[in-house]
Amino acid sequence: MGSTKYNRRVAPRKEVSPIHISYLTSLDDFAKIAKNCEIVEASSTGLLLLIKRDDLIPSALRKTLTLDVLIGDRVFMHLEEMNLEVSGVITRTQLLGKKRFLCGCRLQR
Repeated sequence: MGSTKYNRRVAPRKEVSPIHISYLTSLDDFAKIAKNCEIVEASSTGLLLLIKRDDLIPSALRKTLTLDVLIGDRVFMHLEEMNLEVSGVITRTQLLGKKRFLCGCRLQR
């Protein structure tokens, strides 16, 4: 059992069938960050997003190996199938090979 100092997860995540996000937008300047991403894991407190490099809208983000500049950004996303908008804060990012990123997003209540 890990210590809570190192295991900051509040709720266990569950893998879900990918849920399509039509766009991911910054709440600070309303600039679109990405289109056509997917939610691949979900918990009661957050989401894990899969973003393909080609779906990043700012060219500066498409050319970088890290999305760490997004950490701390308040974002909202549109889940088209559910006609639902969800907001959160990007808490971490991870490069998966050359073409994909994972982004952890803590949900706002």
